[in-house]
Amino acid sequence: MRVVIGGLIGFYGIVLITMGLVVDTAADRAKTGDVNANLWAGLGMVVVAAAFAVSVRLNPVIVEAPAEPAEKTDATGSA
Repeated sequence: MRVVIGGLIGFYGIVLITMGLVVDTAADRAKTGDVNANLWAGLGMVVVAAAFAVSVRLNPVIVEAPAEPAEKTDATGSA
């Protein structure tokens, strides 16, 4: 699940970085107090996605094999 969440956050972060670099207007900066909000939000999202990727690498989820089921017996106790 961490891979999916990290991948989506990373993808949206890259989109925001691209928008911050390509479609940055003076009107947009005036709304945010002369800060390129798309660029900074995108950079933050890419950092979070990288943290998810590091988390997956350092602490992978290990699924153990199921135990063998016990032999079934009927009501009389014989197999």
